[in-house]
Amino acid sequence: MPVATLLPFTATPNRKSASPTSFRLTEKFILLLVFSAFITLCFGAIFFLPDSSKLLHGVFFHSSAVETNTRTGQDTVDSGSAGNDEKVLAKIRKDHEKALIEAKDTLQKRPDEIKQDIIKEKEKVVKESIGQGGKDVNNLPFIEYHRPPGATGHEPLDSETRERRAKVKEMMKHAWDSYKRFAWGSNELRPVSKQGHSSNLFGSIKGATIVDALDTLYIMEMFEDFDAATEWVEKNLDFNVNAEVSVFEVNIRFVGGLLSAYYLSGKEVYRRKAVELGEKLLPAFKTPTGIPWALLNLKSGIGRNWPWASGGSSILAEYGTLHLEFMHLSKLSGNPEFAQKVMNIRKVLNRLDKPQGLYPNYLNPNSGQWGQHHVSVGGLGDSFYEYLLKAWLMSDKTDEEGKKMYYDALQAIETNLMRKSSSGLTYIAEWKGGLLEHKMGHLTCFAGGMIALGADGAPSDKTGHQMEQAAEIARTCHESYTRTALKLGPEAFRFDGGVEAIATRQNEKYFILRPEVIETYMYMWRFTHDPKYREWGWEAVQALEQHCRVEGGYSGVRDVYASAPNHDDVQQSFYLAETLKYLYLLFSDDDHLPFDHWVFNTEAHPLPIMRKDQTDRPNEVE
Repeated sequence: MPVATLLPFTATPNRKSASPTSFRLTEKFILLLVFSAFITLCFGAIFFLPDSSKLLHGVFFHSSAVETNTRTGQDTVDSGSAGNDEKVLAKIRKDHEKALIEAKDTLQKRPDEIKQDIIKEKEKVVKESIGQGGKDVNNLPFIEYHRPPGATGHEPLDSETRERRAKVKEMMKHAWDSYKRFAWGSNELRPVSKQGHSSNLFGSIKGATIVDALDTLYIMEMFEDFDAATEWVEKNLDFNVNAEVSVFEVNIRFVGGLLSAYYLSGKEVYRRKAVELGEKLLPAFKTPTGIPWALLNLKSGIGRNWPWASGGSSILAEYGTLHLEFMHLSKLSGNPEFAQKVMNIRKVLNRLDKPQGLYPNYLNPNSGQWGQHHVSVGGLGDSFYEYLLKAWLMSDKTDEEGKKMYYDALQAIETNLMRKSSSGLTYIAEWKGGLLEHKMGHLTCFAGGMIALGADGAPSDKTGHQMEQAAEIARTCHESYTRTALKLGPEAFRFDGGVEAIATRQNEKYFILRPEVIETYMYMWRFTHDPKYREWGWEAVQALEQHCRVEGGYSGVRDVYASAPNHDDVQQSFYLAETLKYLYLLFSDDDHLPFDHWVFNTEAHPLPIMRKDQTDRPNEVE
């Protein structure tokens, strides 16, 4: 860059004797800069040069040999001390001139160039400290944080929608305040008995509801509660436990919740905790095939599978629901191992023959072969398909392998599992060794939202068809709600023996505050703006308030066909993470967590799209 483009900077050739400030400057601002630099350099030289004690005495007291005399017993000043003082002053003059040149160069740069220089200098310091054996917290790389758009949203213009949205926020406040009052620090709340509750899915890790609710608190702008939760995470969230946990559940709730809280708030504690937990889950992949175990002892690193899972097999929905979180863990930690582990799962699956193009729910991690040929888009299979689609979307649509696997699987599901009832209700059956079981689970109802989300990426002749399928599944799941006494959906419902969309077995009639039907309403509203989806969501709100709300929070019910609710006394953490969040977004504008910037993990934790265009700075974390 040419000299003096921003400021006239001219040094006169006439210097006065030995004074280090003998410069004639044409601008008062530069004079002030020079004077400040001189003072700073002088004090820096005095206190931080290796021989600082000699310099201090030599400059101010003309006794640079004090330290030497103390060691040698001499009473006279070293004859070379004066020469040393001159050398020190000469160094100060040289450093000062260098600082002036650097200051001039800096002043001639644009603000964005100066900012980039600062960032590079920070990165250099971090690398040098690591190279010298020093580490920052958890040895994580420096990352410049940028919050993606839509982390919070404005009030809807329509008064009715605004009131409904406010009602959902009040429900969240009741659920959260009850947990805080009766079960703070426990994994979940027993709202009837007003005490803490813990599932064995989390071992002895605590605070599942806190971590699961973080992003919901943030997007609802409950910032005081978010800060209280952050303080608990900083002080109490501990993964150094000698306990066996579900890799799947801990990943989607804890890792997903921590990642989302980081991306929404920028608080570094969440990145550290997410990476720490991710590293503790890596031993689950120590199998002959790299297909992870379902259960892992976080201290010993020893894993195993559920004993009931087809001869010790791993479960499709569990090992297939790690991709989104682990890709972000690699990005935030700088450790490629997380991404490599989940990409290896794809390699194993692609080597296998798929019966009728379908993915069985069980895979043996030792042999790499399928277990029982049982296929479901509900429990045991569901979120595997969801993550294929969302891996492609989260990659900024560059993960072509994930895209192909999703649309191929969806075609096989349509051909082999999708059916219509005699009255025209579309449902997704389960496939057992070639025979269909005409049952659809509440968990399967997420598929309406998934198919709608993926319709735009399908071949042009398939887009409209897939949106129709999504709408039909949403209608079927709505029917499963309206056909019960409590207007809440059963865990599973059947289409056989003249029955449609009704649970016929007692162990399928319960409702545990699940989100999947409301999730599909939210996606369908975003893509169609058909007001019926908001009406259906409001029906669910009224049923939750009437039958699940108790003084101590919200409880699931044991029989949705009974005339009065029999509460199961558990407020599931996913009620705060998913059900209430999807309801809130259903009554929010589309620019609140917009789909072109965010992808939701299967626990409804929003994760930002990883932009392929690195210049798209506001929409990514670098």
